[in-house]
Amino acid sequence: MAESLAHRWGQIIGDGFEMFVRNVLGDVAKRHKLYLDFKKPRAARGGQGKVTWQDGYGNKHDLDYVLERGGTEETRGVPIAFIESAWRRYTKHSKNKVQEIEAAVRPIALTFSRHQPFCGAVLAGEFTPNSLRQLKSVGFGVLYIPYDSILAAFNELGIDASSEDGAGGTTEEQFREKITKWESLTQPQATMSCTNSSSRAVRGALRECGMPAKSDATSSSR
Repeated sequence: MAESLAHRWGQIIGDGFEMFVRNVLGDVAKRHKLYLDFKKPRAARGGQGKVTWQDGYGNKHDLDYVLERGGTEETRGVPIAFIESAWRRYTKHSKNKVQEIEAAVRPIALTFSRHQPFCGAVLAGEFTPNSLRQLKSVGFGVLYIPYDSILAAFNELGIDASSEDGAGGTTEEQFREKITKWESLTQPQATMSCTNSSSRAVRGALRECGMPAKSDATSSSR
């Protein structure tokens, strides 16, 4: 039971993080007149929900976010940015995750290299320095949101989002209290408030990873 409550709490944080990423990238898309594609039904792919692109060898890759120039709900545009996101509470699987991100994005980026697409990753929680360096070494722009920033965003809502595994860690009752408090807040306003707090804290770091934060050139390709 405690494990399922821990999983539920991780999902809540993960859902808030995904909303944060979508808000930030949606802001970028709006300012630069781009189309942001993410997991949702879209007429341009026959109503399918997954964001799937095919590489030069005919292999299909499911992606998190794609910024397109000239894209609409009905028409797929020119891909100028492929961006993956991931939230991890502990570092033990961080290297595997960045390898997964690299394997999903690089073949697609190479296939559309004539457009010089940006390859990026928005990572939150606990990732090792080596895992972050690995992505940067192959040309990814990385926006990293430390675990403490996640905690600070929830703290603004009066929720202690921290958790620990093992003996002396977070108890079942403590997880239940966190979940109950979150669910007692008005939704989706609570999620928006939490993600807006995170956005304020990291928006300036977008340029550091190569993504436009305000009014850079309309083309955000590299």
